[in-house]
Amino acid sequence: MDKIANPAPGFQRNPDKIITIEPYSGTVTIRAGSTVIASSAKAKVLTEAPYPAAFYIPFADIDFDKLSRTDHATHCPYKGDASYWSVLPAGEAGKDAMWAYRQPFDEMTAIRDHGAFYASKVSIEAKPD
Repeated sequence: MDKIANPAPGFQRNPDKIITIEPYSGTVTIRAGSTVIASSAKAKVLTEAPYPAAFYIPFADIDFDKLSRTDHATHCPYKGDASYWSVLPAGEAGKDAMWAYRQPFDEMTAIRDHGAFYASKVSIEAKPD
């Protein structure tokens, strides 16, 4: 069975755009205060100018009991539609603090089933190996 292609329209319009996704060699821990929300030795780093690099944590390493899915959504012409979660232990500051591309475009499948967090809403600690 052939896979149905889901190419990113952003790359079709702007083929020179560069977005890299690389494994992070080390451990990334996400906290709200002293509460660990996620910790992973399998994080990926997504780099896309002009934005700061973002760590994408596998869903398996995220404590979804400390999150609440929200109705907020955004669209990226390169990655797809993003869903959002609030980090409950962070209170109002944690609103829409995590996002994920559940059905990313073909070029971004490496971040499927991974969540990323806003550094302005939670603490992100990256310890290299």
